[in-house]
Amino acid sequence: MTLAEVKKKIESKEALLAVIGLGYVGLPVAASFARAGFDVLGVDLLTERVEKINRGENPIEGEEPGMADLLKTVATPGKLHADSDYGALRDRDVILIAVETPVDSDHKPHYQALISALEAMAPNLKSGALVIIESTIAPGTMRNLVQVTLEERSGKQAGLDFFLGNCPERVMPGKLLANLRTLDRVVGGMSPETAETMVTLYKKIVDGELDATECITAELVKTVENAYRDVQIAFANEVALICEAVGGDVWKVRELVNKSPGRNMLLPGAGVGGHCIPKDPWLLASAVDGKGVHLRLIPAARAVNDGMPYHILELLKKGFAEMGKELKGSKILVMGYAYLENSDDTRNSPSAVLVNELEKSGAEAVIHDPFVEEYQGDLLEKAKGCDAAMLMVKHDKYKEIAFPDLRDSLNKGLLIDGRRLYDAAKALNSDIKLYQLGIGMDLNSN
Repeated sequence: MTLAEVKKKIESKEALLAVIGLGYVGLPVAASFARAGFDVLGVDLLTERVEKINRGENPIEGEEPGMADLLKTVATPGKLHADSDYGALRDRDVILIAVETPVDSDHKPHYQALISALEAMAPNLKSGALVIIESTIAPGTMRNLVQVTLEERSGKQAGLDFFLGNCPERVMPGKLLANLRTLDRVVGGMSPETAETMVTLYKKIVDGELDATECITAELVKTVENAYRDVQIAFANEVALICEAVGGDVWKVRELVNKSPGRNMLLPGAGVGGHCIPKDPWLLASAVDGKGVHLRLIPAARAVNDGMPYHILELLKKGFAEMGKELKGSKILVMGYAYLENSDDTRNSPSAVLVNELEKSGAEAVIHDPFVEEYQGDLLEKAKGCDAAMLMVKHDKYKEIAFPDLRDSLNKGLLIDGRRLYDAAKALNSDIKLYQLGIGMDLNSN
C-alpha cells in the first residue's frame, strides 16, 4: 500500500485506525475518530480499562465534559473496540501511539512504555501503514529511536514499507475533548507527503489549524512550549516568595503587573504537577546532552517549581511555631491529591511530595480528594482530630466549605492555603488562622 492509497482511504474514512494507549490522550483521540466515522481499535494492556471501554464506560474520573456520553455512543465494534492483543493491529492502516514518556530520577527520558509499544507493534505492522506518535518526546527521538526500533523489529524500511510521523498532543484533563477539537496542532512527518497525509487525517477531528512540518520541529515545538510555561510559573512562584519575605501580596501584585501592556504574569501555586510540565523541560534539555550547551534557565525553573510543596510545609511550620505547636506527632488534613483542580489525575502530584515530607517529619497525613477514589469521603469527618488543614488543589468542592464547620472539626484552627482560594476576612471572622502562599506574615496574621 502506498502513501497515496493511505491518504485516499483516510479521505473516504475506509482506513482502519488503531490507538495504542487509552489514557488521558489516547482515549479521547480514539473516541473522536470513531465519532467521525472511522473503525477504531484501541489497544491497552490494562484489562480493566479495556473492559470498561467496551462496556461504554468512561475509565477517566473527574469532570470530563462530553466524554462519558461519547463513549456510550461509540463503544461498539465497527466504531470503537478495545483490546489488549497487539495481534489485532495486523489489518490497521493507521496506528497512533499515545503512551507515557516520563523521565527518570536523573531527568533523562524513560521510554520503556514507548519502546515496548513499538516492539510489540512492529511484527504486526501492515505493509504501507502510517504510524503516528502522539506522545511527547525529546527532539531527535523520532529518528534515533522510533524509526530505528520499528525498522529493526519489523524488517521494514521507513518511507518505503511504512510511513512515520508525530503529532504531539495538546490536551489537559478537564478539557480533553474540547482541547482536542479546538486547539492548533503541529504535524511532523518524515517527509512532506507524510505530513500532508497526517493533516488529512487530523482534519477529521480537529477544527484548529494544522501546521505541517518536519518531525524535529514538531518535537521541539511541544517540549519548548511546556518548558516556556514552566519558566513562567517559576517566575510567579519566585515573586510569591519575595512578596512573603518583604510583606507584600503576590496576588495583588500580579493583578497590577498584568495591567501593564505585554505583561502576563501567571499564577503562583503549591507546586507544578501532571504528566507534561514537570518532565517536558527535561526532555528538551536531554536533546543537547554532550553537545556543549550549558543550560541554566530551564533547570533553575524546575528547581523553583519542585520546591513549592516544601515551601508550603514551611508555612505550616511557621503557623505551628506561632501557636507553640510541634509538627512531630501532629495530624494534618491535606486537601487535594490530584495535580489539577476537578481532576483525578495524580501524576507527579505536589501533594504526594508534601505528604512524604509530613510523614518524614513525624506527622500523620490525612488525605482528602473528591475525585481520587482512594481519598474520597466526607471532608469534615476527615478533619476531625486534625491539627491543621492544607489546601493544595483548587477543587470547586473546596470553595463550598463553611469556615465555622471546618474550625469546629480541627483541633487547631490553622489553615494553609497554597492556591489563594479563601478569603482572609471570612477566615478571621470564623476564628481560623489562615496562612496563604505569597502573602507576607503581617498580612497573613489575622
